[in-house]
Amino acid sequence: MEELKSVEQFNELKKEERVVFMFTAGWCPDCRFVDPFLPMIEADYPEYTFVSVDRDEFIDLCGELDVYGIPSFVAFSEGEETGRFVSKDRKTKEEIESFLNGLAS
Repeated sequence: MEELKSVEQFNELKKEERVVFMFTAGWCPDCRFVDPFLPMIEADYPEYTFVSVDRDEFIDLCGELDVYGIPSFVAFSEGEETGRFVSKDRKTKEEIESFLNGLAS
């Protein structure tokens, strides 16, 4: 998964056709829980570009997007937000897949 390097990069990436930003942090146990199955999700959804966003490094961006729980997922297409899976709860592979499937409809 690509890692976000700057707010400018975020602004460019969100203009692409299908991008999913995963907000995470190294210290977050629920974020580490999803790590083992993220490569499978990326492989199963090649139409999306997945980008990891370090919450601590981009705290202002998280505030702008109202992302307060991690891990959280926010999807964009051509500059518009198309969906979000944002909560403080641990996420399962099935829940993430359901979120991604809901974006397609």
